[in-house]
Amino acid sequence: MTTDRADLAIPVTEPRAHAPWEFAAKRILDLVVAIPATIVLALVAIPLAVLIRRDSPGPTFFTSRRFGEGGRTITIVKFRTMYRDAEQRLEQARHLSNTQGPSFKAADDPRITRVGKWLRRTSIDELPQVLCVLRGDMSIVGPRPVQSIDFRGYEHLLEIRNLVKPGLTGLWQVSGRSNLPFAEMARLDLHYAHRWSVWLDLWIIVRTIPAVLFGRGAM
Repeated sequence: MTTDRADLAIPVTEPRAHAPWEFAAKRILDLVVAIPATIVLALVAIPLAVLIRRDSPGPTFFTSRRFGEGGRTITIVKFRTMYRDAEQRLEQARHLSNTQGPSFKAADDPRITRVGKWLRRTSIDELPQVLCVLRGDMSIVGPRPVQSIDFRGYEHLLEIRNLVKPGLTGLWQVSGRSNLPFAEMARLDLHYAHRWSVWLDLWIIVRTIPAVLFGRGAM
């Protein structure tokens, strides 16, 4: 599937000037959410590891190199939701994609394990990323952490997304998640990079709760 470049026009809004206290407040908010989430992670990691490894051979965690703030490379970590050979089988499954554009999302992706489907539906697979937040590589709220392949042909849009740290949740997650077309996901991420505020972060965090509870748009 392809997407017209015109559909991915950069938002007309200019980047908002941010005061030093806003960056400090955003970091404090990150820690206030990430520290208790890390305690939850410690409590559930072992039983989830047993479930994941009994369901399919392989490691408990999945790690991947992604773009971070300023375009630097960061390593994200999630609970593994796919079979070990998922990367090798990507091209075979690409025709199942439910999104337009270079990113791949499939509701019936055969590479996802049984436990992995539940982890994704509940968003529990994302929980280990709180460690990235504690490290300072990610924020609780921000654009999706992406690989270069996710924006293949649209690399010019990465420069604006990389103005801020990627996040565990963001505008596109509370606006439909994987139900949104690639162009709309890109617009929402770019809008956030331009216009973020602590109040917007709080609003997104509150909106994330029902999105996760009801699994809207989860794949």
